[in-house]
Amino acid sequence: MGRGAQEGIYTAAFRRWLDSAVMELSDANLQTLTEYLKKTLDPDPSIRRPAEKFLESVEGNQNYPLLLLTLLEKSQDNVIKVCASVTFKNYIKRNWRIIEDEPNKICETDRIAIKGNIVHLMLSSPEQIQKQLSDAISIIGREDFPQKWPDLLTEMVNRFQSGDFHVINGVLRTAHSLFKRYRHEFKSNELWTEIKLVLDAFAQPLTNLFKATIELCSTHANDASALKVLFSSLIQIAKLFYSLNFQDLPEFFEDHMETWMTNFHSLLTLDNKLLQTDDEEEAGLLELLKSQICDNAALYAQKYDEEFQPYLPRFVTAIWNLLVTTGQEVKYDLLVSNAIQFLASVCERPHYKHLFEDQNTLTSICEKVIVPNMEFRAADEEAFEDNSEEYIRRDLEGSDIDTRRRAACDLVRGLCKFFEGPVTGIFSGYVNSMLQEYAKNPSVNWKHKDAAIYLVTSLASKAQTQKHGITQANELVNLTEFFVNHIQPDLKSANVNEFPVLKADGIKYIMIFRNQVPKEQLLVSIPLLINHLQAESIVVHTYAAHALERLFTMRGTNNATLITAAEMVPFVEVLLTNLFKALTFPGSSENEYIMKAIMRSFSLLQEAIIPYIPSLIAQLTQKLLAVSKNPSKPHFNHYMFESICLSIRITCKANPAAVGSFEEALFMVFTEILQNDVQEFIPYVFQVMSLLLEMHKNDIPSSYMALFPHLLQPVLWERTGNIPPLVRLLQAYLEKGANTIASAAADKIPGLLGVFQKLIASKANDHQGFYLLNSIIEHMPPESVDQYRKQIFILLFQRLQNSKTTKFIKSFLVFINLYCVKYGALALQEIFDSIQPKMFGMVLEKIIIPEIQKVSGQVEKKICAVGITKILTECPPMMDTEYTKLWIPLLQALIGLFELPEDDTIPDEEHFIDIEDTPGYQTAFSQLAFAGKKEHDPVGQMVNNPKIHLAQSLHKLSTACPGRVPSMLSTSLNAEALQYLQGYLQAASVTLL
Repeated sequence: MGRGAQEGIYTAAFRRWLDSAVMELSDANLQTLTEYLKKTLDPDPSIRRPAEKFLESVEGNQNYPLLLLTLLEKSQDNVIKVCASVTFKNYIKRNWRIIEDEPNKICETDRIAIKGNIVHLMLSSPEQIQKQLSDAISIIGREDFPQKWPDLLTEMVNRFQSGDFHVINGVLRTAHSLFKRYRHEFKSNELWTEIKLVLDAFAQPLTNLFKATIELCSTHANDASALKVLFSSLIQIAKLFYSLNFQDLPEFFEDHMETWMTNFHSLLTLDNKLLQTDDEEEAGLLELLKSQICDNAALYAQKYDEEFQPYLPRFVTAIWNLLVTTGQEVKYDLLVSNAIQFLASVCERPHYKHLFEDQNTLTSICEKVIVPNMEFRAADEEAFEDNSEEYIRRDLEGSDIDTRRRAACDLVRGLCKFFEGPVTGIFSGYVNSMLQEYAKNPSVNWKHKDAAIYLVTSLASKAQTQKHGITQANELVNLTEFFVNHIQPDLKSANVNEFPVLKADGIKYIMIFRNQVPKEQLLVSIPLLINHLQAESIVVHTYAAHALERLFTMRGTNNATLITAAEMVPFVEVLLTNLFKALTFPGSSENEYIMKAIMRSFSLLQEAIIPYIPSLIAQLTQKLLAVSKNPSKPHFNHYMFESICLSIRITCKANPAAVGSFEEALFMVFTEILQNDVQEFIPYVFQVMSLLLEMHKNDIPSSYMALFPHLLQPVLWERTGNIPPLVRLLQAYLEKGANTIASAAADKIPGLLGVFQKLIASKANDHQGFYLLNSIIEHMPPESVDQYRKQIFILLFQRLQNSKTTKFIKSFLVFINLYCVKYGALALQEIFDSIQPKMFGMVLEKIIIPEIQKVSGQVEKKICAVGITKILTECPPMMDTEYTKLWIPLLQALIGLFELPEDDTIPDEEHFIDIEDTPGYQTAFSQLAFAGKKEHDPVGQMVNNPKIHLAQSLHKLSTACPGRVPSMLSTSLNAEALQYLQGYLQAASVTLL
């Protein structure tokens, strides 16, 4: 929305606020901020969106975060307090990290004030706000702790003395969110130093607090409300124990293991009636604490087994008793699965093997722990029917770490490591009896078959990956036989809506064992899977789509797809019809698995989809229009754009003129997306437009030229996610319409160079600036950029002086050589020397000769080779001025570029922040695989083999000045380089005169 359109929304007082860089901490400003926060909660987007936009536009002003903190401390309205705390946390998330080359988004005085007040504020706030501020502290801590926030720990530890558990819990929660990253960070000296600092300050007070809290639990054993608070603390303490012990066993905890383990053990066996809850779904404090203790014990059993050995037997006993006595209710799921995971991690360690060897023990584990926890419960059935998205997430994507089934499955795998024979034997009996029960009365006993399939799956799968399904299988289980006898009959039954759980099991079986089941069985399954896309159950049609997508990606010989387009011909129409129809089922309108299957089907079928394209693209654009109103499923959206790109590619490959009909279908939706500033979609729209524009053969259509000025608006370039696709789109404009731009939009050239200037100033995006500059040099008519050329070089030299990075040097080398190829070596020498006398020699000596070895990429190396060849052979000053002394070193560097390995060393001080890692809500750039750009070789038509080209150019030079070249070579070029050069001359069949 432009400033003009916003005028109606902003009051006059607010305009003053917007234009001042500092906001006063006044009552008037607090009042205005309150009004705007209220509007951000309005369900009406025409009120909500402008308010959100407004707050975004003022968040760069000084004191803005302090106004938010003041508001959440002083406002009388609880809703506003919570809203201010969420807005503050999101503000910190977006802006706290300082990114090199980008303006610091929060001024230093605000940063100091925030760190000075936030801990106190967090600890004195109600729990709902405390959580938000605690998150904000951990985001700040991730960047600033310990170097820039050394007193954070002391301030937190001192609050342990307060005795107020509301405060203590706030400290513990914050410490947990601060330290939990130790669980997944890579080992490094920096990390060790930080953990040591934390342990020195925190381990002893935490241990004292742990002991004191446990004593208070016995003192207040009959006080339910006190116990709730104390157990909340114990859960946080147990989580902190896990984080602080994860990387290595700290000396402190080794010395105090007795204290921790004895207390953990007694908490595991504790049962207090006051802590039991009536809720069957939600885990209570007691369950959560015991779950975390199981995790802590598993960590020690896996990583520090020697030190933990004395405690292990009593933990195994306690956890075994826990498993045998805990009910089937959902609230115990996390506890049971963590307890089973503990057993799973113990049973696969060689020196605990003896605990499980006895046949009775194995039978008992199978009977009492594994089989009961594989059962499909009423709660699972409810999730299957009413909360299918969550069910699929857990079952398919493996985020079911805390489900009983997954844990039981892991325990089976763990036991099979040493006891595969006996375990398979025990379970085969169970599987057979379950299948017999099912056969007696399928409609009543279907859950028995479900458990049997699950058991077979967990027994048979030793190693699994998302990409390939099962990669290692148990030899003792005949998977194909089970498939033909027990899975196929369910999928062949005429009614796709009968026994949905068993259908889903069957489809999942195909998916998991797709590498073990022979291809002919997979081909039999494909029409069955296509048929199940019509099932009403969300889980069933989703699994069918996912299974088809996985089968279509399988590779056979020669890396071709296992299932070929030819084999799919009979099913093309029904496959496409059923996939798009599945998107119309309630609950599946934005089903990412279906959209991914559509994308994969297009990719596999290729030109077989062309007859259906008009209808397919109409359905895709309709879907695009619908979801652009409120994009909420990033994966779905990504696959949708991929499918659009595939339709364009496949159709236009067969019929290039069809590009116009795609533009007709898509441009109306694209215009709406750009006008409404749908941030999530804009990078995708630019990629699809690039693809379409690159398809045009000759001139640039007027519809694109109308959009051109808008692409140069600074606001678009402020979002990092827009930069790569926008650069590519501008490159497409330059490639297809340079003459049109030069004649009809010459006033936009400064804007184009302004974009280049912005990008070149950033270490993260300078390569994108060079992509743009190279396209300008390559495609624009020379006279249209004449007046800007010198300024371009001056900008590049300024950047070289201010921050010379390897990435910049590589891009700079490619650019000056491309310039040389385009305008000639003499023009390059003249422009350098016009900036500063003798500068050409300095560039050769200080940059080209020493750094050329760093250039990577076939096309880039070729451009540099052709450019340097031109400098050597088409630049008279190289032969008869003080530059002549550089002729041999430059030739030697060129032969090195041809023959030596690439120099990929990067100086220590250069570590790039990867754009994708920056936190916040900026739409990160998502590259569309099927919008991929063909690699372009600007010197391709002119030079095929750069070595032969060098030989021919030297020959031409030597005929112009006979005798000079051979004498320079024989006196100065090193022997190895000379030998290579003679090889080039021979290959080109030329000699030097």
